[in-house]
Amino acid sequence: MNMTSARRSGGRAARKALRAAPLTQDMRPVRAGMEGGTFTPLTPEGIARIHAAALDALEQIGLADAPPSGIEHMTRAGAVLGDDGRLRFPRALVEDMLAKAAKSITLHGRDPRHDLHLSGNRVHFGTAGAAVHVVDVEGRTYRDSTVQDLFDAACITDQLDNIHFLQRPMVCRDITDNRELDLNTIYACCAGTTKHVGTSFVEPGFVEDCMRLIHMIAGGEEAWRARPFISNSNCFVVPPMKFATESCQVMEKVIAAGMPVLLLSAGQAGATAPAPIAGAIVQAVAECLAGVVYVNAIKPGHPAIFGTWPFVSDLRTGAMSGGSGEQALLTAGCAQMHRFYGLPGGAAAGIADAKLPDMQAGWEQMCSNVMAGLSGLNMVYEAAGMHASLLGFCLESLILGDDLIGQALRCVRGIEVTEDSVNLDVMRSVCLGGPGHYLGSEQTLNLMQTEYVYPALGDRTSPKEWEEIGKPDLLKKAIARKEQILSGPSTAAFDPETDAQIRAAFNIHLPR
Repeated sequence: MNMTSARRSGGRAARKALRAAPLTQDMRPVRAGMEGGTFTPLTPEGIARIHAAALDALEQIGLADAPPSGIEHMTRAGAVLGDDGRLRFPRALVEDMLAKAAKSITLHGRDPRHDLHLSGNRVHFGTAGAAVHVVDVEGRTYRDSTVQDLFDAACITDQLDNIHFLQRPMVCRDITDNRELDLNTIYACCAGTTKHVGTSFVEPGFVEDCMRLIHMIAGGEEAWRARPFISNSNCFVVPPMKFATESCQVMEKVIAAGMPVLLLSAGQAGATAPAPIAGAIVQAVAECLAGVVYVNAIKPGHPAIFGTWPFVSDLRTGAMSGGSGEQALLTAGCAQMHRFYGLPGGAAAGIADAKLPDMQAGWEQMCSNVMAGLSGLNMVYEAAGMHASLLGFCLESLILGDDLIGQALRCVRGIEVTEDSVNLDVMRSVCLGGPGHYLGSEQTLNLMQTEYVYPALGDRTSPKEWEEIGKPDLLKKAIARKEQILSGPSTAAFDPETDAQIRAAFNIHLPR
């Protein structure tokens, strides 16, 4: 071996050693809460027009079907109940409630390492949805999702660095009693991960029992209120411009219980929301502004997420097209409106219309996740694992999503131009009498840890190397990773005494 090849071999070994070494949180090139906000599809004039139109909609059209308790709260604050039963919101009322609304909130994890700080353009990626099927990638089939599948998704999420929170991504179809469904959803999620969990409640009457369970997990009501590690995903409106009566009653109960709320407006452009992208944003903003009034009329400053969450229709068929470029633009535009109001915001991205984790899924998931991150969206929901326009959830796709979101986060981080990064000293030493390459330079080795992201499963080998190592298949690697994670005990498992108390109090369907 000549000296040149030896030098290159040594550099390669050093690079491999650095990649293999675990990184501390502050050294990682990407992490939860990185600052986005560089992508702005709406002009300042466009934002102003959307805001004005939303205020007009609230004053002139208003929302129907608020529960009596909600009418009482909002009319006391200044909303006007018309003879047609619709609540209308004067501009001054909306502005007053925006001033009272929480501008910076923390979504706690059971483990403080996973706390999410929502403010400004800080970006976090996670799951969400209500898929009714699980994707079997080996059989290329769909089957009903179960509580075991939900628990498995939680366990996998707990081990993925770039999935920052777990909002329930699928429904436990094997549990037919709705009260037990809500209880077991909470149990399965929290038993699988110590990251922040989002869930919903089928009926207002189930909240009390669910809070009993949550207090048991937390170690008491006081401990829960100090660090609420579950938020309520609340579809408080039924677009267009109607309150969802029972969901509003749920919202009132969870606010009293100290639980953060995601105010979720999920119209579908061309169906339950206007077809223009800007028009769909107007309606979602108007509906969520009504939610801001509602929440802050009950408890000023209560932690709430401005969940403008409009979806897109394929106007040829009316079917949802969550993986479209229009969906990516909708989500990015909503993120700009969150920033305009200075409110913590969340919306959907990462949805695939593709039925399997294939090339179509890759472009659909990456397009909207990158744009959501670049737009500075605080909470990017449904970012990994979701297929068939929200009907199917795939555990292997969740694992692959960790790699995909890692690359998206690298785009969010952007390019740092510093004195060191453009300094010519290294270039001078390499080019003038040096080795003619940068592979072994101290600068290169240092930046390997702090500036470059490496996929865990993605393949970057040459065709020759790929053939030599057995032509590894991406999906097979994801299956193996899934099996490796699920072969061991959950790192978030409750202690035996707490688990026994929970199982004595509630019918827990998940096996011990």
